[in-house]
Amino acid sequence: MHRFSLAAAIAASLAAPAFAADTPESTLDQVIVTGTRAKDRTVLDSPVPVDVLTADDLRAAGAINGELGQALAVLLPSFNFPRQSNSGGSDHVRAAQLRGMSPDQVLVLVNGKRRHTTALVNTDTKIGKGTTPVDFNSIPISAIKRIEVLRDGAGAQYGSDAIAGVINIILDDADHGGEVTANYGAYHTDFDPTGDTLTDGQGAFASAKFGTKLGDGGFARFGVELDRRAATHRAGYDELPPWENDSPENVALRGKRNYRAGDPETENYNAWINAEVPFSPAWTGYAFATLNARHSIGANYFRYPDSSANVPAIYPNGYRPDSLGSNRDLSATGGVRGRAGEWDVDASLTHGRNDFEYRLRNSLNVSLGAASPTRFKVGEYGNRQTLANLDFIRGIGNSFTLALGGEARRESFETQPGDPASYAVGPVIGAPTGAQAGGGLTPQDAADLARDVFGAYADFAGNLGAQVFVDVAARYEHYDDFGGELTGKASARWEFAPGYAFRGAVSNSFRAPSLSQVGFESTTTGYGADGVLTTGRLLSVNNPIARALGAKPLDAEKSTNVSFGFTAQVTDAFDVSLDLFRIDVDDRVTLSERITGDALEAFIEQRFGVAGVQSASFFTNAVDTRTRGAELVTNWRAPLAGGTFTATGAYSYADTKIRKVRPTPRELTELGADNVLFGVEERNTLTDAAPRQRAFVTTKWDGEDFSLLGRVTRQGSTTRVFNFGGGFEPRQTYAAKWQLDAEVERRLTPSLSLALGGYNLTDQYPDRSIPDISYAGNFPYDVISPIGLNGAYYYGRVRYRFD
Repeated sequence: MHRFSLAAAIAASLAAPAFAADTPESTLDQVIVTGTRAKDRTVLDSPVPVDVLTADDLRAAGAINGELGQALAVLLPSFNFPRQSNSGGSDHVRAAQLRGMSPDQVLVLVNGKRRHTTALVNTDTKIGKGTTPVDFNSIPISAIKRIEVLRDGAGAQYGSDAIAGVINIILDDADHGGEVTANYGAYHTDFDPTGDTLTDGQGAFASAKFGTKLGDGGFARFGVELDRRAATHRAGYDELPPWENDSPENVALRGKRNYRAGDPETENYNAWINAEVPFSPAWTGYAFATLNARHSIGANYFRYPDSSANVPAIYPNGYRPDSLGSNRDLSATGGVRGRAGEWDVDASLTHGRNDFEYRLRNSLNVSLGAASPTRFKVGEYGNRQTLANLDFIRGIGNSFTLALGGEARRESFETQPGDPASYAVGPVIGAPTGAQAGGGLTPQDAADLARDVFGAYADFAGNLGAQVFVDVAARYEHYDDFGGELTGKASARWEFAPGYAFRGAVSNSFRAPSLSQVGFESTTTGYGADGVLTTGRLLSVNNPIARALGAKPLDAEKSTNVSFGFTAQVTDAFDVSLDLFRIDVDDRVTLSERITGDALEAFIEQRFGVAGVQSASFFTNAVDTRTRGAELVTNWRAPLAGGTFTATGAYSYADTKIRKVRPTPRELTELGADNVLFGVEERNTLTDAAPRQRAFVTTKWDGEDFSLLGRVTRQGSTTRVFNFGGGFEPRQTYAAKWQLDAEVERRLTPSLSLALGGYNLTDQYPDRSIPDISYAGNFPYDVISPIGLNGAYYYGRVRYRFD
């Protein structure tokens, strides 16, 4: 009954029903800067749906060691952030979705400037496979003043990859005072697959920030964050997969927990600054930067003592490789803004870079025999983005705003090979080559690509009378490797009665494939979904082997967004909005299915002289999709018992269907009937691996000395499909689950407060995976369910503020 004690303490705060966004009263009338360049729009009178999340929202939602991505997943039902495990790079850099779209189809801004993406290519994951997403967890959560989330296509306004929407992170700009915060938490759960009560994932998080005035009207705000989190362990008892040798050495491990599933062990360090200095009555200089260093340890599949993946002289009892990620991330912006005649002018220069080093320990290269090392550098990844922005905005008359601007951007992506032993072909004949659980990038895999992008836009917005607001934007964007495209957007809001309005938008966009999708290659040795140990290659579409398998040069994605909505300020205390949308994407960039078979291996060896390639894949424009959805948001607030009571929540629905699939190239079908360009696994990734529906209700009571918060979330169902070959395609749908979160905060003094809280207080887990999917009992829960596989989490927080 211990899990319900905290929930009972705040039961009163869950008494009132509502569906809404987790948005306090102050944000409803706050002027927003995302979604329109008119200067007087608020959340309710915006022509497109925009959510505003405050620092208080993030603090209450991001208690798992300051993870910004997790906080957004708690607060935004349209935001999916699965906690994947045994997923290669995704153990270290997690990908996020908005409106069920791909992670690379949402644009992230910081103070209105484009954020760079990670360098690590996620190739062994489910959600976000083949993408280099923005790493939300490299952005310090304590640096944030608020976040504005535009849930609409905005390529014509902000850039071609804003297909699903825009997330604009606005940094803290207070010119005085500061804050020190410390959290400690852990998972405490009853783990049914083993019958144990587990306490793990212990994590400590601390942040400090301080502000000071600079000159007359300027400021500097800066801070640091430190956190450390232990791993979680949610593997089941090993029943020994039937494809492994039934030898005494292997059978002796039956009934043990040989695998590990769960969160990685992490150490995270952040520093940030946000500053402005006026240097004349009309002009102000500004600068902001974030710096992140993260070290993480992920898990991989167990290798049995009597298997082709082991050298018994090194690991007589088998082994489980650990993946080691070292992530270094920097973003810095400097600029000036001011007034030149009738124009407000903003000129800036931004540089962002991410460097990721991937290593393995407790591994080996079987082909090197007993001489194999057990630690390897698998490869290094680098991503750079430098952009210059120039924006002009002015009023026209009393009702209209004209904005003009341009952006020049330089992007580069590179990979460097791993240690020679990580990819070596050793003297042991017939043994798997390369480091187990990774396989190092070879010199032939190494990539070094760059491109230049130029964009120019115009945006005209204003009121047509007292009831109608319109916003029209156009953008021309040119990639030196994919050409140019003119895109546009038109949105409008009609207030047909005081407080009641219809709104809608139509837009188009195009997204050039990322540089990693154009040129990344890798060689891996590991276990496929069917449990078979294979050496596989991910090939660039420009690789002669890929071309011989039917790969074609990639095209840019082209999309069309249509939305229609209704908003109502029913009373001063109650508002509601409902938005419907449709997103069509043609030539969607995905990874092909894994191409396998003896015929493939023989074909590559005979034609190209490359032996031992047992599987291959490459990027393709194989599919067109259509995503339809609806989003409902309401807020209700009222005085209660000497404090303020708010009931807020939201509902999101997004359903993706496949509209068209390109035919499988003849070159693939000749190598085996099972080889298809786009099959059941990739179809599952795009359509139903992410939840179609999520909803939550949040209630909060703020008094003079206490705050009570309760949140009930319905995590929607997900579906997992595997293709094990030969027509064996196990499928399982994991049912929707309810989750209860709560927090109580006590203000001891005006400056000092203490909080206790928890997530998933009723200790919910996904449905147990069926035997065909649970990997012989080792993975009793699938990682794609939003409820996660860690169980209940409890935390405490102390916060001290000073002027």
